[in-house]
Amino acid sequence: MSVHQQPELKAAILGLPDKEKDKLLIRLINKDKMLIKRLHFQLLEDEADLSDRIDDLRERLTQLFELSTKSIRNQAHQSNIIGLTKLIRQANGMVNEHEKITKHKLSEIEFRILILQQSFEHFSVVISREDLAASRKLHQYIAGRIKYIIGHANKLHEDLRFDYQDDIQTLLQASYETSIGNCLKQHKISKDWW
Repeated sequence: MSVHQQPELKAAILGLPDKEKDKLLIRLINKDKMLIKRLHFQLLEDEADLSDRIDDLRERLTQLFELSTKSIRNQAHQSNIIGLTKLIRQANGMVNEHEKITKHKLSEIEFRILILQQSFEHFSVVISREDLAASRKLHQYIAGRIKYIIGHANKLHEDLRFDYQDDIQTLLQASYETSIGNCLKQHKISKDWW
């Protein structure tokens, strides 16, 4: 039950002395690690720190894919397909955390594009496999990520969308060369964006 649903409790909490409210606030914040990271970014960091965070995450994502080529072979076997699916999900989890902390939409779009570019670059044979159930799950997941990217890119100002046009178009073309194109058609996403 929410405090907003209990007006008497809300009034009593707001009526507490500031020192007591501060103690309660700190105790509550300590229970939420993501909130701590978000507050640290919001209260203690500036544009230079954001730029450093972006550069750091770009480097970590690139390294993640390069290191994964040792454990995931670019061969159309089920284990590689499952491995690539896990890798893309892991990378997207890193971007989710970055977005929750910074609320920076442009870098979020850039990173989600980067993940798919790295996937197609390093694992084109794995992605092109079409006949396994794991392939279909991977293709549906990639199509969902592309839909997400396009949806968020469409909300940007026209000048900013232009910056992503070539990357998104390249992803669409590469996807339509595999059965990911069928999944994109189900999402009503055409071969040409914008």
